Amino acid sequence: MIESIVLKELIDFENEKIDFTQGLIVFTGPSGAGKSVLMSAILGSFGLNVQNYASMCEISISKPSDMDSDLLLLEDDLYVKTIKKDKVRFLVNDQNISKKTLEEIFNPYIKYLSVRDKGILDSQTLISIVDDFISSRDENYKKMLDDFGLMFFELKKAQKELSLIVEKETKVNDLIEFAKFEIQKIDTINPKVDEYEELLEIKQKLSKLDKIKESIGALENIFDYESKIAEFYRLLDIDGSGVFDMFNNIRIDIDEAISKNMELEDMDIEAVLNRIEALSSLKNRYGSIEEALAFRDKKKEELESFNHIIEDKTSLEKFIKEQEKMLEQSSSLISSIRTKETNSILSILNPLLKDLKLPQASFEISKTAMNLTGVDEMDIRLGGSKTSTLSGGEFNRLRLALLVSSTTNTQENSKGVLIFDEIDANVSGDESIAIANMLLKLSKNYQIFAISHQPHLASKANQHILITKDEKKSKTVVLDKNGRVEEIARIISGEIKTQEAIDFAMKLLS
Repeated sequence: MIESIVLKELIDFENEKIDFTQGLIVFTGPSGAGKSVLMSAILGSFGLNVQNYASMCEISISKPSDMDSDLLLLEDDLYVKTIKKDKVRFLVNDQNISKKTLEEIFNPYIKYLSVRDKGILDSQTLISIVDDFISSRDENYKKMLDDFGLMFFELKKAQKELSLIVEKETKVNDLIEFAKFEIQKIDTINPKVDEYEELLEIKQKLSKLDKIKESIGALENIFDYESKIAEFYRLLDIDGSGVFDMFNNIRIDIDEAISKNMELEDMDIEAVLNRIEALSSLKNRYGSIEEALAFRDKKKEELESFNHIIEDKTSLEKFIKEQEKMLEQSSSLISSIRTKETNSILSILNPLLKDLKLPQASFEISKTAMNLTGVDEMDIRLGGSKTSTLSGGEFNRLRLALLVSSTTNTQENSKGVLIFDEIDANVSGDESIAIANMLLKLSKNYQIFAISHQPHLASKANQHILITKDEKKSKTVVLDKNGRVEEIARIISGEIKTQEAIDFAMKLLS
């Protein structure tokens, strides 16, 4: 429930604070005093599509037990604040929130029923009313609805997955051929890490092979002077071991060079060059040999996943067929229960309609495409007339009776807040009395805010709030019993209150 409201600078209101009670709260006052302006501020605080914003409006709420949000931390002491400066900001417990998210959080609990809005009696709303009524009497039916909704969600998810597979399947052959081509191209070359660098080194050595052979040939006669050099050092009595070590090293290096040249001469130079060219093509395409090998492994994984597509498709088609069969059976059972229980609802609804001076109602249930609530499409007729042909007053009284019917078996104070704007406007005295009684019944399950210009509804209020306007300033007053008598007498006879009006007001309040 809404516990209190604090607002500043709302058109003709300066500073207001109102503490609210549970049950039926009625706002009265002269035309133009600001009743609708105040109601708009409340509605705007919950993100509903209205334009009247105070410079600051803070509403305290007792949090419903099932209210939750993935975006905000919602504590038991909950308050919503709107601040209007250059733009309007919304906060929940000092946490900034978008208008859309605010509306999504509070939409199930704060409902505005405009006298001009006929959307509440569309098929889905009527089905919801019927289902709530049945669920309040039968917990198994509630579980059946929950299970159906879960199965329907799983069916839609599976159908979406199948659609993606079918879409992918039309391209899969091309994808498989492309993957095989890329894998074969790399596997045919069969590159090894560091192989390219090693081959470049061999290529460089091969390019020096002839010059090395020519150089070795030029050194063949150098050892002919070795004995003469030895004789020279012997005659001079000088140690020539360093020179002879050099000759030995040269001999060893020449032997190694000859051996390596023999290995290089055995190589197929053209094959080496072709191999370098093949590896170079991979490097140019993929960036490096390592990246080429990683790309090949990725394509192998993709190819493996493509092979599972047919298996996944077959499995999904089987699941969808089984799920559709179970949903068909469940929706048929739900439909039969709804059809049967509408008579129970009508047994409660029609006496209420009689009190509201309306003809008897009947439900029409037809079949439609399967959706989250089954295969039923529901309409309601009033004395044989479609709801689209009803007058505004008839429609609003029918809607009110349906709301009362749907709460017959529900726990008190469990349904949230309903906000009405002049629901009893332009009706006769008897109809006004019936509407007041209906709202009083409804207030056992909802906290109700209602603007009224009728004495009967004002007299039924659990809390009566007067909106006055003096010297262009609007104010709110929570009326005590004497104040209520005065205000109801004003509603009856005008600003000059007659004794008869005062007596009648006291009688209503008694």
